[in-house]
Amino acid sequence: MKNIKTILKDKHEELFAKKNIVATGIGYKIKKGRKTSTLAIICSVEKKVSLSELKTSDKIPSKFHGKPTDVVETGKIVALEETNGNDRTARWRPAPGGVSIGHPLITAGTLGCLVKKEGEVFILSNNHVLANSNEANIGDPIIQPGTHDGGMSPDDNIAILSNFIPISFLTNGDSSCPIVGFIVKILNAFAKILGRNSRLKGVAPRELNTVDAAIAKPLFVSHVKEEILEVGIPSGVVKGTLGLPIKKSGRTTGLTTGEILQTNVIVNVGYGGSKIATFVDQLMAGAMSAGGDSGSVVLDNDNHLVGLLFAGSDTTTIINRIENVFSGLGVNI
Repeated sequence: MKNIKTILKDKHEELFAKKNIVATGIGYKIKKGRKTSTLAIICSVEKKVSLSELKTSDKIPSKFHGKPTDVVETGKIVALEETNGNDRTARWRPAPGGVSIGHPLITAGTLGCLVKKEGEVFILSNNHVLANSNEANIGDPIIQPGTHDGGMSPDDNIAILSNFIPISFLTNGDSSCPIVGFIVKILNAFAKILGRNSRLKGVAPRELNTVDAAIAKPLFVSHVKEEILEVGIPSGVVKGTLGLPIKKSGRTTGLTTGEILQTNVIVNVGYGGSKIATFVDQLMAGAMSAGGDSGSVVLDNDNHLVGLLFAGSDTTTIINRIENVFSGLGVNI
């Protein structure tokens, strides 16, 4: 496990350079539809295609830097907003975890749970749910239910945005550093004089994220409660490990269960349009979420918090580690 972690950390760009890769992580290799005991580097792709359709450079080797690989089809992974309504989309007072919430300019996400900072109570959810993917301002109103679920009147205001961890989105890859630009210009001039056809290009490094998280301060503490629908009150925090049984209570799919299938996941997540962000040190589970479940907290069977759900596909759920969320926002339970 330690060796594979190091390889993924240092060499994952080699895999992401291949066509169709959306995520990499550590999991158990699957053979003939059954999970084996072999730890492998799991490469998630939007769609599996035959090897004959791929260029040699896009083929994933059976071993990557000496470690076995496996390929799974996940579809495109996106931040999970909105879907059709249900009881969890209603106006709740007091509002528990697992119901619709959001910034007025987004569709709807999920109220995760209550957390504390310096003795005060806050609502925990995602940046893209409470802070409109970096576009919101501290002090903006937060409504419950979310706009997609009819939360539009002043009476639906339940909190104000208090803090969020900015998401770094991928650029076109060109470096904006003037020093790099000057050096590249000089070197390319020499290449031209020497009659070389190749040219250098300054490339910006990939910006990496660990969490999509934000908190909001309730207007009245009596308007929220510690309970998470169909789950109860969180009882602590636990580290997410491979094979750990988990559950979540979300706006769209309600109470669902699963297990951690991959750890140390590096994944490109779509945020609508051409906005893409790369996340590292994520957890991956199977199909236990849908659009609108973003912001749900993920727990183990003893109600210990494991992570914060924020993205996925029809077959996949991506989860921030709760320890990264808490340390980034400076909160606890």
